[in-house]
Amino acid sequence: MKHGAWMPWLLSFAILFPVRAAAGPVGWLAGVNLGSAEGPGFQIHTSVRDFTRGMPLSARVAIGYNKADAGDPLAARRVFINNNTNGTPTDEAHCYQFRFDFLYRLTEGPGKRINVFLGPRYARYTAEYVYVGGNEDFEVRTSPWGLGGGLEASLDVGPAAELLLQLGLDHFRRADLTGHDTTYTPDGVDINPREDYDYGSADEAVDQPRTEVLAMVGLQFAL
Repeated sequence: MKHGAWMPWLLSFAILFPVRAAAGPVGWLAGVNLGSAEGPGFQIHTSVRDFTRGMPLSARVAIGYNKADAGDPLAARRVFINNNTNGTPTDEAHCYQFRFDFLYRLTEGPGKRINVFLGPRYARYTAEYVYVGGNEDFEVRTSPWGLGGGLEASLDVGPAAELLLQLGLDHFRRADLTGHDTTYTPDGVDINPREDYDYGSADEAVDQPRTEVLAMVGLQFAL
């Protein structure tokens, strides 16, 4: 980037999100949530509360992990490996999620707040398929981007502790599906596809993140 080219970005940020220097200290928080995001899992997050002047706006960064559905192991074998049917299939899947949210406070009362949140998502999903007795195992990976939002209530449960209740919805775009030596892409530029299979076949076989309900309960603490 040329010298000085960053100035319009800095000025835009300053106009949209002026720092609350005149309105009091910014509140920093950190916490842990447990619940479901496609499958059972947890989130670790940190946030800054009311960092703008005259607007009840907060920002949060979170990293999450959850168990997930791997899809159809027999179909995945046909799409990514071969048409063999020997061996007893077993499977497991998990997903790491990286989340950023802006939170806007809708209401506030003594010891309680209700926020609406919205922000981008990035997931790293892995499904593993093992065919016991068939001498075959492989993984399918994908890393989609998405967008999510929802409602969150926070209730004071101590001088510096809050109970969080979260309900939301995340939606992820289709992304490349890679397994063994094969990759299927949403735009149809596949690498070493099997027989007449395409991205639609791979998407049906592997339960990659798409539209997921988020339901979490947690605690966060003032730092």
